[in-house]
Amino acid sequence: MSVFANLVERLADLLQPLFGASAAAAAIVLFTALVRLLVHPLSRAAARGQKARTALQPKIAELRKKHGKNPEKLQRAVLELHAEEKVSPLAGCLPGLLQVPAFFLLYHLFSSDTIGGRANALLDHRLFAAPLGERWADALQGGLLDGAGLVYAGLFVVVAGVAVFSYRLSKRMMAASPALPAGEQQVAGLGAVAKVMPFMSFFTLVTVAVVPLAAALYVVTSTTWSVVERAALYR
Repeated sequence: MSVFANLVERLADLLQPLFGASAAAAAIVLFTALVRLLVHPLSRAAARGQKARTALQPKIAELRKKHGKNPEKLQRAVLELHAEEKVSPLAGCLPGLLQVPAFFLLYHLFSSDTIGGRANALLDHRLFAAPLGERWADALQGGLLDGAGLVYAGLFVVVAGVAVFSYRLSKRMMAASPALPAGEQQVAGLGAVAKVMPFMSFFTLVTVAVVPLAAALYVVTSTTWSVVERAALYR
């Protein structure tokens, strides 16, 4: 925690001439971009995996005809086909899972009053009028039109816009891909995931409302990056 706190402070010091009192917020956005750049190769691999899974649909359809009356044998055959073609049904989940530690690190960093036995100086930093360690409920105490309230209103507008774009993108991608065969849905639960996926970005609104502003900035930046990345990789 102390090492990460020092990293954020150093980034904030570097960005202070450009962003003034909001330098720590800018440092969090920069940190998020660095994390996403590190994960980007995995995102590219996930995109290739999605295209490979789509290419497997004719073979899986043949397996359904062959083993349609034996669900267990069908599941086993679909798994063997994925292994043979070196395609993982869950490869697309890895980029998201690897970002979880970074999110929780920021969450705890801006939820702790002390770090390394000293007062947490990062809690003094703000995004305009909103303290990075406070939540939306704290901002509401000053009123919706207060400075902190307006900051959150801006974040919600950004998240809502990104969520709508993500929803349309997901629906378009699902329409362009053939439906998952029943055997593959049973093996990996991908049918349920496919139904929920278009709505995932809307859950970001809830996350932004309940976590410290610093963690909310990470979520908003990462979600926006994800949507733009998907639009580029899956076109």
